[in-house]
Amino acid sequence: MSDLNATFEEAVKNSTTLSERPDNATLLKIYALYKQATEGDNEAKKPSFTDMVGRAKWDAWEKLKGQSQDEAKQQYIDLINSLR
Repeated sequence: MSDLNATFEEAVKNSTTLSERPDNATLLKIYALYKQATEGDNEAKKPSFTDMVGRAKWDAWEKLKGQSQDEAKQQYIDLINSLR
């Protein structure tokens, strides 16, 4: 496992023990970066407009389209570390 992958996995563990709950915008960013880092570009079907939470998550992930998985991992690590 590369150093980046190991550091990313550590950040994922740390994300569950943050000192306080991030605001919704930050939670969406965490979600989107995690999905981009682990799955790459969003290929999922867009949720209906009645599924507001699903739609917000989908939109946040979609904004990262084209970003490399390694870049998303590093941004995820940096964000989690800034919240600790």
